[in-house]
Amino acid sequence: MDVLTDLLHRARAHSALVRQLIQPPPWAVTYADAPPLTVAATLGGHAVIRLGDAAPTRLAAGDIALITAPGGYTIADDPATVPRFVIRDGRKHLPTGAPAAPHPALAPRTYGAGPPGATVMLRGVYDLHGDAASRLLDLLPPLAVVPAGPRTRAALDLLSAEAARDEPGQDAVLARLLDLVLVLALRAWCTRPEATPPAWYRALADPAIGEALRLLHEDPAHRWTVASLAAKAGMSRAAFAQRFTALVGRPPLGYLTEWRMTLAADLLRDTRQTVAAVARQVGYQDPFAFSVAFKRARGHTPSAWRGSSP
Repeated sequence: MDVLTDLLHRARAHSALVRQLIQPPPWAVTYADAPPLTVAATLGGHAVIRLGDAAPTRLAAGDIALITAPGGYTIADDPATVPRFVIRDGRKHLPTGAPAAPHPALAPRTYGAGPPGATVMLRGVYDLHGDAASRLLDLLPPLAVVPAGPRTRAALDLLSAEAARDEPGQDAVLARLLDLVLVLALRAWCTRPEATPPAWYRALADPAIGEALRLLHEDPAHRWTVASLAAKAGMSRAAFAQRFTALVGRPPLGYLTEWRMTLAADLLRDTRQTVAAVARQVGYQDPFAFSVAFKRARGHTPSAWRGSSP
């Protein structure tokens, strides 16, 4: 399993949610309690996104915005348009806080109404959690805009068409199509000059080090050594260790320990497995050695971490 796929799989708490909104200008909607990751795209027309008091960012047709900023944001047809509605706790409100009438439903997951030329927005949200999610979100700034392109546009059109359908297995189809849009957008964003992806992502482009990272994520509990990883990568031990450290920013076994502690932190919070069971699952046969390593990495014993997690 490659690193990005592993992070997407481990970080998701619940199924993704996909909605379409069709609105003639003027229109503006504020999302007061944004999820950890939003994928927003303009399929037709244009829009602007504003995070808090920051300057608005324009989206042309086919552009994709990846939003990770905590708190709320506003999507509108124009920076000067005052929001007419606020979405909070998944419900539509007036700016006064009073409940508002829902948008008319044109099709499953498609709301609003408008003549030809109205803005069509596609919005997908991910409810992510845990240390694995933090690693995934490190790929992005608070707002990343990926310009329209043929690959992303084809995926958006397919997601839009499926969002308007209601057939058996529809939620599974939408979740996988949203993942496709997200991965294509992440790839495109990480190649842009303004992007600063973490070292591990840049290292994936190196065949030998990318393979080593894949192996560590595919089987983190394996008793890896620098020598065994180097052999898998087809390099000498010394050359592999030097290259891995230079590209990833930490030695191979240091990266492995960090990843094991990430997995353990999420297992301790999300499951009721014993500390010994969690230790074995992330590659430690000795619970005491695991507890020492975990406290060194997280500043708490495994039991204290579990007790302090929400």
